[in-house]
Amino acid sequence: MTRQPTLARRAETLLEASVVATAPVAGGDVCTATKLRLSNGSTALMKTLTGAPDDFFTTEAAGLRWLGEVEGGVRVPEVLAVDHDCLILAWVETGRGGVEDAADLGRRLARTHLAGATSYGAGPSGSSGTSGADGYIGRLPLPHTSAPTWAEFYATRRLLPYAKLAHDRGALTSAESATIDAVVGRLATLLPDEPPARLHGDLWNGNVLWGQEGRVTVIDPAAYGGHREVDLAMLALFGLPHLPRMTEAYEEVSPLAEGWEDRLGLHQLFPLLVHACLVGGGYGARAAAVAGRYC
Repeated sequence: MTRQPTLARRAETLLEASVVATAPVAGGDVCTATKLRLSNGSTALMKTLTGAPDDFFTTEAAGLRWLGEVEGGVRVPEVLAVDHDCLILAWVETGRGGVEDAADLGRRLARTHLAGATSYGAGPSGSSGTSGADGYIGRLPLPHTSAPTWAEFYATRRLLPYAKLAHDRGALTSAESATIDAVVGRLATLLPDEPPARLHGDLWNGNVLWGQEGRVTVIDPAAYGGHREVDLAMLALFGLPHLPRMTEAYEEVSPLAEGWEDRLGLHQLFPLLVHACLVGGGYGARAAAVAGRYC
């Protein structure tokens, strides 16, 4: 490891500790990640993003703390420092996850979901978003203004805004947009209402770190109150290892509503549309194909 002076000095100001060395960390799609070795022998991760909104990192930090406050819930990295330009987290040393590690994640995720939220859209502060307390999904704004039912929230705060953006960016044709609109019109009959769960919100396989000694940690949340099938659908969409065992263990703590597996595609529409907005690459057509199964 070498030492990047500018990053090191910024971290030292926030941590009130000396940074001995820094090293780039590969793999981030949005932020620049840097590994910090501190003078006290510990290691940290520093995330930065040029031109980030002023609340970008503070929102992420609040989401991590909100998820982490649940006793026996999902593990999250400790927030060491945060400001408008960066976030510094305790380093998570990764290992090789096994079947029982996935089971432990399932039980912990169920407890986190059961901790709940005050409403659909409510996040760490308990706000419904009516005062502008929204979040982010990747680099995109994530509206959190509450709605009385999950079907309405999912339609108006998740599917329709991103379908419009994907269409505006050329990632969704007019015919594909019409298919999305058609399934939105049926959501009230397709989605069962449940009390709002405490969601990670962006729980794909890349945001699950298989830590050493079975300590699975989740990172990069887009946390809010929503339907718990959202997190499960995203894990299924992007292929979490040992997913059947994880799901089985989840249901040991909190059984899922009948037909949840048949609804996975509905809750996968949102991440597919987000990907269509961000990278294109056929995600819009894939979202429309999934939506067509429910029309």
